[in-house]
Amino acid sequence: MRIGVLTGGGDVPGLNSVIKSVVYRSTELGHEVIGIRRGWQGLTHVRPGKELDAEHLWPLDRTSTRTIDRTGGTVLHTSRTNPKKMREDRLPPHLKERGRYAQPDGTYDLTPLVLDNLQALGIDHLFVIGGDDTLSFAPVLVDRGFPLIGIPKTMDNDVQGTEYCIGFSTAITRAMESIDRLRTTLGSHERIGIFRIFGRDSGFTALHTAYVTSGRCLIPEAPFDIDRLVPILMEDKRLNPSRYAFVIVAEGAMWRGGTLPEYGEPDAYGHRKKADIGVALENEIQQRSGEDAIVSELTYELRSGDPDAFDQRVATTFANIAVDITHDGISGRMVAIRDGKFTHTTLPDPALGARRIDIARQYDEERFRPRYTGRLGFSLFLESSD
Repeated sequence: MRIGVLTGGGDVPGLNSVIKSVVYRSTELGHEVIGIRRGWQGLTHVRPGKELDAEHLWPLDRTSTRTIDRTGGTVLHTSRTNPKKMREDRLPPHLKERGRYAQPDGTYDLTPLVLDNLQALGIDHLFVIGGDDTLSFAPVLVDRGFPLIGIPKTMDNDVQGTEYCIGFSTAITRAMESIDRLRTTLGSHERIGIFRIFGRDSGFTALHTAYVTSGRCLIPEAPFDIDRLVPILMEDKRLNPSRYAFVIVAEGAMWRGGTLPEYGEPDAYGHRKKADIGVALENEIQQRSGEDAIVSELTYELRSGDPDAFDQRVATTFANIAVDITHDGISGRMVAIRDGKFTHTTLPDPALGARRIDIARQYDEERFRPRYTGRLGFSLFLESSD
């Protein structure tokens, strides 16, 4: 087989480990691997022909991938391209007969073009490495009969069907390190720290960071009572010998009755940027308590650099499972961890949206903390098996 592999959406540590392991296991089994640059954009903009389109394609072998797992990011690069709903200014410059792809809302559905390009490139099977947005296009191709396997990655850890996504452990490790360093500054100035972290729709990153730092956290799944939060933070500050307190807030969190505006043009999947909840919360705390606060962004720095050991291990394992089940004739699936075990499952249904925290089992809304007790029988990722 000729196997294609692409990475889409935001980069996370561990992507290069997947790519390398796909190449190593595939070549052991006698398959060829070709990298597709810039995610789905590579399959909308590529120009198949006699000569290789090096701008969008990269033949991968053991030599070219030997050391890539030692660094972060993705050697294939990435984009937030949605072939099913492209704006006119994002179409390939060389595309002819654009009317063939036009939709009533003014966007273009390039699904037929992607399928034509896959056929022209001689790709027999595709590995799609991405989060819920990137993976949402995968079922479109499967429904058209094209075989592929999804590999979940995102620091939000919110892809449906799996307890773990590549990049999550490194994000938590980096967030913990940043918070531990900033404790000295908070204590020196006797301030309240507000750490804004990834999590537009789900609070897994905030929750697990709070778990390992013994911090308070605010998550999108549970709109919080700000009149209750502020006194708790003030009490934390008073009882702390270093006279500081802190709270970790997911970017999609909000207090009851509050709203934050969105701004900017929607991206390829319809998302607009949210106003900064960290700054808004800082103002509310200062107005209610008279205390100064420090806002720190724990966002893009968490996705940079090399993966930690856990992400390296999961990425390598996901890749090997993907190749093995493909070799066995299985397609239209996503590799996953369920009940703490490696497995494969159905591709995420875009209609379900992001996976969300089970509030009753994982989060204490009264104390704004993760639940630490009653974990017997839960998986490594604090998920219940029932």
